[in-house]
Amino acid sequence: MKKTGYLLVLITFMFISCTGTSGSKDSKTPGSATAHVTDGGSEKTGSEAGKLEHLTAQTFKLKVMDYEKNPQNWVFEGDKPAIIDFYADWCRPCRMIAPILEELAVEYEGKINVYKVDTEAQRELASVFGIQSLPTVLFIPMQGKPSMQKGALPKESYKQIIDDFLLKAPVGNLK
Repeated sequence: MKKTGYLLVLITFMFISCTGTSGSKDSKTPGSATAHVTDGGSEKTGSEAGKLEHLTAQTFKLKVMDYEKNPQNWVFEGDKPAIIDFYADWCRPCRMIAPILEELAVEYEGKINVYKVDTEAQRELASVFGIQSLPTVLFIPMQGKPSMQKGALPKESYKQIIDDFLLKAPVGNLK
């Protein structure tokens, strides 16, 4: 019975997503952190500087993947597993998961990097990754291919993905 309830909640959150990458702009929710530009054109939130970072196409190529240099192969440039939230300010489910991702960035500090990509400002990145539904979250392990999740999920689901997919040691590295 407990599994059925969890499954219903998961399915409900999966259907709570925005489709498309344009729409009417809502103002940011009250209390949300404002971003400021830092070195290299990336942004970090004011209340969580150093924790959650906004990427531009330029910083994405440096910190995640240079899709121009390696258009056919996934070559991860990062030093830690990463989560990338593709979002838009007008997307209500995107605003719902934003505080969850901020909490996870603090909770897993030093273990993973958490990035955000504004699909309205970074249309090239949205196009490269075929983002058509928001929010879309990309989970990038150190080895292997990344995994993409569309729609909002509860915090526990993100934690499970981090623990089981991003931080789990590859079979070859077990002692």
